[in-house]
Amino acid sequence: MTDTVTAATPAATALPPPSLVALVEQMSAGEKECRRDFAEAAADEILAYGAVVGAAVELFQRRDRCMDYARALIREYEQAGRAFPSGQVFIARELAAGKGRFDRSWHAPAGGLWLTLVLVNTLLPQHGRFYSLAVGVACAETLHSFGVPAKIKWVNDILLDNRKLAGTLIETDRGLHGAEEYVLIGIGINVNNDSFPPELHGLAGAMKDYLGREIPLEVVAARLLSKLRWNIGLLHYAEARQLAEEGDTGEPPLNHPLLQSWRQLSDTIGRRVMFGFDIQRRPQYEAVVEDIEPSGGLVLRHLADGAQIIEHAGEIIYLD
Repeated sequence: MTDTVTAATPAATALPPPSLVALVEQMSAGEKECRRDFAEAAADEILAYGAVVGAAVELFQRRDRCMDYARALIREYEQAGRAFPSGQVFIARELAAGKGRFDRSWHAPAGGLWLTLVLVNTLLPQHGRFYSLAVGVACAETLHSFGVPAKIKWVNDILLDNRKLAGTLIETDRGLHGAEEYVLIGIGINVNNDSFPPELHGLAGAMKDYLGREIPLEVVAARLLSKLRWNIGLLHYAEARQLAEEGDTGEPPLNHPLLQSWRQLSDTIGRRVMFGFDIQRRPQYEAVVEDIEPSGGLVLRHLADGAQIIEHAGEIIYLD
């Protein structure tokens, strides 16, 4: 693991590189104990599929954006004729130019966990559309494992008492020659950074706020990566099972195992919401969320005309 740290940080926010990958392995081995609804052989298969996640981690004291660095590194590998290692993780202790959806600024000071995971996408399209759900579930499970009862707000926010504790961003990159598609997964979690600029007061929160204590960042990072291993592995496992039983139908399985987890961890279903592709600039309509359908789309009931609408992209704000 590469470490470019040039200055000491408080113990509670330290990420000792030599121990992090080992800690991920240790926590991943314990995932089976949390997944007793899966047979042991199935759990082993799921973890084997997800094992690439966090197999290599690069740590930085400060970067503008980890996603930009990851894209540049992918180009370097491709120009050199080398295969980029799927599952590579980049962590910065601080981001100078963090971005969320639609290039919105993301406050990412020291004390939080700012991470980018790069995967070489081998999933069929009908299974790849579940990446967002898998990442959201992994983030929520991570917070729950520390006793923080956060909920997923479709599509990429993790909230507690209507305050945002974490967010995810998923982008794709086709590569120089189009031979590979890369999935870049950005995750930000407010862990010990409990001081926010005025415009975020009442809108953002941190794990430290709820727990009343600091949490070692290396433990949060390792737990998150172990949860990502399981949930990304579950995507591949579900695809393999469907291909073995049905072949490539072009449709996702009717009862994708991620859907149940998402429903349990989200408070979006039943809420009155405003929907928009870019909700801040162009809100489109008010609706009630009825469900999430088998392909991962959000099922909405339009409040103006009663029409049922299924949205696979966009965002919502809660109105109740």
